[in-house]
Amino acid sequence: MNNQYMIGVDIGTTSTKSVLFAENGSIITKADQGYPLLTPSPSIAEQDPDQIFRAVVYTISEVMAKSRIEAKDVLFVSFSSAMHSVIAIDKDGNPLTKCITWADNRSAGQTHRLKHELGGHEIYLRTGTPIHPMSPITKLMWLREEEPAVFEAAFKFISIKEYVFAKLFGDYIADHSIASSTGMLNLEQLEWDKEALRIAGIDESRLSRLVPTTYAARGLRSEAAKELGLLPDTPFIVGASDGVLSNLGVGAIEPGVVAATIGTSGAIRTVADRPMVDPKGRIFCYALTEKHWVIGGPVNNGGMLFRWVRDEFAASEVETAKRLGIDPYDVLTRIAEHVPAGSEGLLFHPYLTGERAPLWNSNARGSFFGLTMNHHKEHMIRSVLEGVIFNLYTVMLAVEEQMGRPQRIMATGGFARSALWRQMMADIFDQEVVVPESFESSCLGAVVLGLYGTGRIDSLNAVFGMIGTTHRHMPVKANATIYKQLLPIYISLFRSLESQYEAIAKFQREQAGE
Repeated sequence: MNNQYMIGVDIGTTSTKSVLFAENGSIITKADQGYPLLTPSPSIAEQDPDQIFRAVVYTISEVMAKSRIEAKDVLFVSFSSAMHSVIAIDKDGNPLTKCITWADNRSAGQTHRLKHELGGHEIYLRTGTPIHPMSPITKLMWLREEEPAVFEAAFKFISIKEYVFAKLFGDYIADHSIASSTGMLNLEQLEWDKEALRIAGIDESRLSRLVPTTYAARGLRSEAAKELGLLPDTPFIVGASDGVLSNLGVGAIEPGVVAATIGTSGAIRTVADRPMVDPKGRIFCYALTEKHWVIGGPVNNGGMLFRWVRDEFAASEVETAKRLGIDPYDVLTRIAEHVPAGSEGLLFHPYLTGERAPLWNSNARGSFFGLTMNHHKEHMIRSVLEGVIFNLYTVMLAVEEQMGRPQRIMATGGFARSALWRQMMADIFDQEVVVPESFESSCLGAVVLGLYGTGRIDSLNAVFGMIGTTHRHMPVKANATIYKQLLPIYISLFRSLESQYEAIAKFQREQAGE
């Protein structure tokens, strides 16, 4: 009997990755291709949808070429994708806009109006998507008001995954997971919410047809099949969003298990068996399956801030790393290790790109607090890393109000490669932190969902046999005590700065000519 394989594709914010798995979950080979986030001003964050589509095609064809497996041995291709994107397209499927990403803040004014004048909280309670410029409902409001010609000319408004499937199959489909992150899906009915559509200024005909996350598209266009190296009848599982699939990919799909992720951005997520929202509007609720709902909060500012430190503060350290042939991040981590927990009273609020959970404030801005002449570059490096974890922990506190204290924390994302950062999480959260073996959690989650959707497994719990554990960290009590002293200061600061955030953001937009 021939071996059989599965391809998981993750369409991310900075790159698309395709991973070829054997049926037991082991990785055979992988490929990725990056692309830029276009940010000509502080409020704009767009991408070229065709560049992303080409990255999908390239990475799938690359894993097929590198592995040299036969096309007939591919069981299916299953997809993970970043959330909250919007592309306006014409009747021929051509983009009328770039891909407006989750990080785009141009709809801040519409968001404020939706939240304070148009009953936004009631929309949130039905749709589970916090009212924020990331949300497609606010992006559509912005397009209608600021780009009326484009808005009127648009045949449909779709996400990047919908764009990819339309180019491969000629069909417009939106899975319940991606749809549940638009602010326009009624979670109880699993249908487009009529009041949300009215506020957005559209009807259902301008959105894609809703399908379950396990839906299999067939009939791949022949030219696409040839380029991908796949058979035209290879099933393409529509899959879900990257966040909920990351939970599945690390085995955090039971109540009491939390996935704490820091990649480019970050999130806290846990699973409930029914839709659940927060009376204060701080956390999201997104679909995985009809029996699995992922509850949590996303943060804008994760690993991108470590990259910012590297690029803006650490030219000499980067040069040293280059000469030694080691990763610059390893050099920076070693420097930060020499600073005690709490960075001797230096706090960093990591809101360089505004913030989603727990603030839901696109005007929030970053700051160091507590600087003295006794602080040096190494303190600043460590405080940035601590600030990212502090912020994530404040999201955990909001989730705990709804779900109770977690039993176990699974740490995922690029940050998990850093022993220092992992230990910081254990110390700040004051709980054991477990790091699953698979760093490709969204791709693995996609293929497990594909196995479930095609009937090859009867429960998502099969994922437990596909992952192992690489690291475990227990909190260091002395460090945890220090962080408990600093946390109230950290929280009171961002609460007291709300009006100052608005004022400085207004000044910055005026300076940028927005």
